[in-house]
Amino acid sequence: MSAVGREVVRVENLVKDFRVGFGIRTKRVLSEVSFSAFEGEIFGFVGPNGAGKTTTLKVLMGLIRPTSGSASILGRNVAESEFRDQIGFLPENPYFYPFLTAREILDFYARLSGVEARRRAGRVEELLALVHLDQAADMRLKTFSKGMLQRVGVAQALIHDPSVIFLDEPMSGLDPIGRREIREVILALRAAGKTVFMNTHILSDVEMICDRVAIIVKGAIQRQGRIEDLVGVETHAAQIVVVGLSADAATEIEAGLGTLLSGTAERVEICAAEKNVEEILRAVLRSGGRVLSVSPLRPSLEEVFMSAVATAEEAR
Repeated sequence: MSAVGREVVRVENLVKDFRVGFGIRTKRVLSEVSFSAFEGEIFGFVGPNGAGKTTTLKVLMGLIRPTSGSASILGRNVAESEFRDQIGFLPENPYFYPFLTAREILDFYARLSGVEARRRAGRVEELLALVHLDQAADMRLKTFSKGMLQRVGVAQALIHDPSVIFLDEPMSGLDPIGRREIREVILALRAAGKTVFMNTHILSDVEMICDRVAIIVKGAIQRQGRIEDLVGVETHAAQIVVVGLSADAATEIEAGLGTLLSGTAERVEICAAEKNVEEILRAVLRSGGRVLSVSPLRPSLEEVFMSAVATAEEAR
């Protein structure tokens, strides 16, 4: 993980209410949301559908105003516009003119973003290569697959070389190869000192590349922190694989130590609390069994995520 720099994105006690039912009632979509993202890191903002991810991102992009609370990027209130040239943005469902080619659409965005004329063509070619569309640069976008359009979206977010990049579901529609290529792009951005804020529900990608993560459920932050802290704090068990364990010894271990045994009579896997590991190993050796491996079990980010969702459900 790269060293954490200055605070780049700051959200404090963000609340967003929408009027529903002909404006008679209000529905709270965001409830006291607070988090920060720092320079040179990849920040994952994850949650189930309808959790408030895209609403939060729209507030950060200045597309909607919060009911209360504050949000800033690079120390500037998100309601301001002067600093927007330092921000790149990929929306969840980007729309592009279907009759333009990939090269033409990126040139169009380069012009809109104020890229100097002398640098424009080179920047477009650089990004086409970066997202692996250089071989399809002169094909019309109406012939592109969803995954190819997603790559165009990533390229347009980077066209003006911003310092902060916001990506809303950047892996959407991509096959495994495409997802790996976009992950490599995001990692390269971090290596260049950029800050990447990534909305997604693909937890495997988050676990692979994000430095820190915030989990939002039903409009409220349930967990946040470094990936290793979130998945490591609950490390409390170990898996022991043994062979040659007698039936009597297996019964003794399972009954006396509250462990879970599975497998065949010859090869047995034991899931045990860490405090019981030494005693189990002694019991295995006493019975004439042989220990093949002992490895700690830690929850995946998916397990942490599901725990956060369950906690939010119980609090309803």
